[in-house]
Amino acid sequence: MTDDPFRCRCVLCHDYGDLDEADRLGLTIIENVRKHGWHVVMVPEDDIGPGFAYTIGLSHTHGAPELAMFGLDVHAMHRVLNRLGEKAAGSTLADGQKHPDVVDGHEVALRKVDLRWYRTFFGRAIGFYRRPPFPVLQVAWPDADARFHWEEQARQGHRESQPRLWLPPSEHPVGVWTSEL
Repeated sequence: MTDDPFRCRCVLCHDYGDLDEADRLGLTIIENVRKHGWHVVMVPEDDIGPGFAYTIGLSHTHGAPELAMFGLDVHAMHRVLNRLGEKAAGSTLADGQKHPDVVDGHEVALRKVDLRWYRTFFGRAIGFYRRPPFPVLQVAWPDADARFHWEEQARQGHRESQPRLWLPPSEHPVGVWTSEL
């Protein structure tokens, strides 16, 4: 991803002539972005791996990065992403920031997602924006000892519960997040 300013090319800003071909979820995403400013896609945990959730529309509505979160209950992640989405309306969300006021008693850290992960995790966002790059930040949460999953001292289960999407896929530790690559 470049550091060039984001120029929205989403389906709301440009008529691609195919809106009538959108499926039900695609239309729901468009409706929620129009009504609320963004939509949260929730992918529940399954036999393949932990659940995750991500926003679509923050870049369109607020010029803010989209947000992605992994490894918790999808409804809990939905709430966290909505809280951060509300913050995006009045402040800048950026790589390296920590936000102590989003999850009860715990801070979250924001990390810039490497573009090479987009097709693996953010297909609906690509469909909405029609192409990368659109900015995405991973919202990382700490373990019970306030350690993030990239820290050596973090518990092993916690280290595996979230990917490290700021790393290129070729440098990511092998595990559930790389099994589909």
